[in-house]
Amino acid sequence: MFKKKKSGGYKDNLIKRNDDARTVRKIVAIIIISLILILVVGGISGYTYIKSALQPVNPDSEKEVKVEIPMGSSTSSIANVLEENGIIKDSRVFRFYIKFKNESNFQAGEYTFTPSMKIDEIITALKNGRVLEEPVYTITIPEGKTIDEIAGIYAGKLPFSKDDFLDAVNDPEYIEILINTYPDILTNNILNPDIRTPLEGYLFAATYNFYEEEPSVQFVVEQMLDKTVEVVTPYLDEISARDFTVHEALTMASLVEKESSSEDQRDNIASVFYNRLDEGMALQTDPTVLYALGKHKEKVLSKDLEIQSPYNTYQVKSLPVGPISNFAKNSLHAALNPAESEYKYFLHDGEGNVYFSETHDQHLEYKAQYID
Repeated sequence: MFKKKKSGGYKDNLIKRNDDARTVRKIVAIIIISLILILVVGGISGYTYIKSALQPVNPDSEKEVKVEIPMGSSTSSIANVLEENGIIKDSRVFRFYIKFKNESNFQAGEYTFTPSMKIDEIITALKNGRVLEEPVYTITIPEGKTIDEIAGIYAGKLPFSKDDFLDAVNDPEYIEILINTYPDILTNNILNPDIRTPLEGYLFAATYNFYEEEPSVQFVVEQMLDKTVEVVTPYLDEISARDFTVHEALTMASLVEKESSSEDQRDNIASVFYNRLDEGMALQTDPTVLYALGKHKEKVLSKDLEIQSPYNTYQVKSLPVGPISNFAKNSLHAALNPAESEYKYFLHDGEGNVYFSETHDQHLEYKAQYID
């Protein structure tokens, strides 16, 4: 008898080969995707690191550090000296940067640097052989100041007038240039005709050093905008997550700044503002009334609340049209990270204390106890 030959062997082999081919393709696809992800993650990480390495070591430090650059020093040795003395973050990034910018001819000498110096300022000093010692002017701009007040502070210290400063920051052509120069923070929102001063709220509160005898208004303004970029940039993702524009975030930060004096107050005051917005309530914050009036008053009167202005939050059930002052970093943080609360009201007792309420009745009780 003959045995019947098994059928399907070829078919089984074909199926097996197809399965193997699919497996190989899957493995290849996984490898390719993994490589792409590694490249993307590596590229993002590298970009983030380099960007960070090009920032000042400590933007808030004015500590003077004396550095000696010996005769005949190479760019590599100069970079190493700067890193060792805490003037730059990474000598390799510094070397790549000056090569990319085609910078050279650094001068030997004894220099006085600070950890707050920008990398381009360091390069300029090294090229010119300029030893940075005491600044010609050191000017502190406090938090919660309007542009009008800032102009007055500078006019009292620098060789230009208050009007010179105000003319510059209200010049439409100059504002357009600044919008193009600082696209991360300045947008066409500041050109809204209802806004009193385009740069209100954008000139950061800090201490500024000026090493020239006669710095221009434009130089001063751009130093302040540079600082604002430095402070705001780390919050850009949080601003987007809140579905805010930078303009709205700085507007909220200015309200928090004007109504508070401590970190706990800021967080809770921010929560009140958000809770009221969520309920469709007017914010009813007195500093916006004073800004609308354009003058300082010890007490806001009932008739003042009637002023028709896109800044008056007793009249508009939203944020005002723009910031009403500059702000501190922790006010911006609170504006983006408010406390979790059910508060909808607060009042000041005139002694620095703030009382928060969830209901209007409780608010009236506090008012009778601490104000009336």
